[in-house]
Amino acid sequence: MKCLLIAITAFLLNSEITFSQSPGLNIGDVAPAILLPNPQGDTIALLSFRGKLVLIDFWASWCPPCLKEQPELVELYKKYKNSNFTAGKGFEIFGVSLDSQRKVWESTINRFDTKWTQVSDLKYWSSPVANTYNIPELPFNVLIDGKGVILAKNLHGNQLKQFLDKLQVVN
Repeated sequence: MKCLLIAITAFLLNSEITFSQSPGLNIGDVAPAILLPNPQGDTIALLSFRGKLVLIDFWASWCPPCLKEQPELVELYKKYKNSNFTAGKGFEIFGVSLDSQRKVWESTINRFDTKWTQVSDLKYWSSPVANTYNIPELPFNVLIDGKGVILAKNLHGNQLKQFLDKLQVVN
């Protein structure tokens, strides 16, 4: 009986560890996969950024708060791109647009001179990624560590900067 109890306990603990590392939307879950085309038509995977601290930035060219936030993100990207963090080496932004018009999307990327990866399936709110990430409104973001684990959600402005500062390794 004692062996059975130990076996059940071990199984439950193992299941908990496995479950906590499955794709999901909670802090501590592995972020769901994203595979979308960039403006050049190449399919880019979120997984390709493993090892880095990544801000998944959900935005759209038709969203005034998103546009207001872009200059702040440009500055954060410049500041932290080559930084080391406790949660990854380097900082990337993975821009996921919920646009529907390619020309407007590309024009907005150029207007703000964003140097990070931008992707979109141009399906607006019908994008499967919007559904997978259960996006309530824009702008919305998810910060993941080098293993793809969700560290924080929907941090903007000074909150985001302070969070990045806490994770940064100072040499």
